[in-house]
Amino acid sequence: MGVVHALHFVFGIFGNATALFLFLAPIITFKRVIQNRSTEQFSGLPYVMTLLNCLLSAWYGLPFVSPNNLLVSTINGTGAVIETIYVLIFIVFAPSKEKKKISALLLLVLTVFAAVALVSMLALHGSKRKLFCGIAATIFSIIMYGSPLSIIRLVIKTKSVEFMPFFLSLFVFLCGASWFAFGLLGKDPFVAIPNGFGFGLGTVQLILYAIYCEKKGFTKKSTFDKSLMTGNVKSHQEEKQSSNNNKSKLEQV
Repeated sequence: MGVVHALHFVFGIFGNATALFLFLAPIITFKRVIQNRSTEQFSGLPYVMTLLNCLLSAWYGLPFVSPNNLLVSTINGTGAVIETIYVLIFIVFAPSKEKKKISALLLLVLTVFAAVALVSMLALHGSKRKLFCGIAATIFSIIMYGSPLSIIRLVIKTKSVEFMPFFLSLFVFLCGASWFAFGLLGKDPFVAIPNGFGFGLGTVQLILYAIYCEKKGFTKKSTFDKSLMTGNVKSHQEEKQSSNNNKSKLEQV
């Protein structure tokens, strides 16, 4: 039991570290948003949904909801703070229509979290409280991990990993694997199931990266070559036109 408890703690610490990298990954995106003072074509939905996942998971990890899961609370509490900052930055720089949409979603997220917290505290106790909060956290954890599915489809379609950063895929894999092990060792299906799903998706992303990594940047190169060829044709046409103009001027003289 001592070894299992020690491994449970180690995987929890490792899960905290890898999850922190995942939460900090969008910093580059939001640096660009602040510099350009515009959200451009970026979507605020993933950050709002991740915020809800973090709030519910942090609540689930509290000792009065599920014992021995405090490490789940620490990282998801940190994640909730980080995601809140992202959402607020997005609202500040988003166009009017998008600003209203994300603000409404943020209000909905806070309402859902408040409802889950109040129901679990006032109407449920013991195992029923853990079951209710665990199901809610599991659903939104799977939604959060499922967000790269569109990128996976794009990679398969284009046969290029240009839009799937390696380190993001790596930390999805490591985060899912560590929390999956944490859930198994702690015999907690509400931690193991969604993170097993994330572990599987991370594995798929890394396999696709290994298959298509040599073709990364192929699309850009093709576009560049096409542009270069177009530029050469254009330059040749301009040169020919210039020569004809000069010839006409000489004839007039």
